[in-house]
Amino acid sequence: MTKKVALVGGTGKLGSIIRQVIDDLEGFEIARVLTSSSDLSEIDGVDLVVDASTPQVSVEVVRASAERGINVLVGTSGWSSERIALVRPLVEAAGTGAVFIPNFSLGSVLGSALAAAAAPFFPSAEIIEAHRDTKIDSPSGTAVRTAELISASRSEVGPVSAPHIDQRARGQEVAGVPVHSLRRPGVIARQDAVLSGPGESLTITHDTVDPAQAYAPGIRLAVPFAVEARGVVVGLENMIDIGIQARA
Repeated sequence: MTKKVALVGGTGKLGSIIRQVIDDLEGFEIARVLTSSSDLSEIDGVDLVVDASTPQVSVEVVRASAERGINVLVGTSGWSSERIALVRPLVEAAGTGAVFIPNFSLGSVLGSALAAAAAPFFPSAEIIEAHRDTKIDSPSGTAVRTAELISASRSEVGPVSAPHIDQRARGQEVAGVPVHSLRRPGVIARQDAVLSGPGESLTITHDTVDPAQAYAPGIRLAVPFAVEARGVVVGLENMIDIGIQARA
C-alpha cells in the first residue's frame, strides 16, 4: 500500500529536492505540501511527516507528529543533542519514531565518521564550515553532529585542546570543539575538520557541489527507514554500514 507523506517546508531548497525524490520513490506519495507557516493540523492522516522547515518551526513539527502518532523524518538543521533530548521523551511516550538527519549526503556522513575515528589520535580538533549567505542558522547541523561525534570518540582520552575558547573569535564551542561558520555567496556547503598534533595536521574536507545529486541517495534511504523507525534515531550512518569505527 502506498504511504502518504506530508512534507513541511516543501517549497524551500531542501524541501524541493526531497519532493522530487519522493515523487520518484516507489510506494510513497506526497499527499500534502506545507510551508513553514502552514497550520500543522494539515498533517492529520498521513503515514510519515518529512520536515524541511526552519529551526524555529521544526520543533513544533516533531511535537505535532508525535501527538498524532505519526513518524517524522527531520532534515531541518539546528538540532543539537541537547535539543533532541527535549523531544525524546515525547517521541518515546507516543511510541512513534523521529529520525534526525543532519546531512543527507553520503560523503558528508563519511567525512564526519573519518573525523571522529581520527580524533582520539590528535589533541586538537576544530571545524570550519561554510554555506551560502542565505542559510539562516549557524553553526550548521552537520558541524554540530561532527563536533558531537568527535567529542564522543575522545571519551577515553579526554576533551580536545581548545585554548582561549572563551574569546569570541575562537568560534562557538560545540561539545568542546571550536566551530567556525562562514556565510558567503558563491558556496553551497563545505566542511573542514582540522585535526592537529605535534608536528602534523590532518584536514578532512567535504564539499557539496550539486545538492540534488548529493542528497538524493540519502533521502531514498531515509524515507523508508523513517516509516518503520521507533524512538529517536540520529544520523544517516544508522542506515548504512560505512565500515568506520570510532571510539565512543
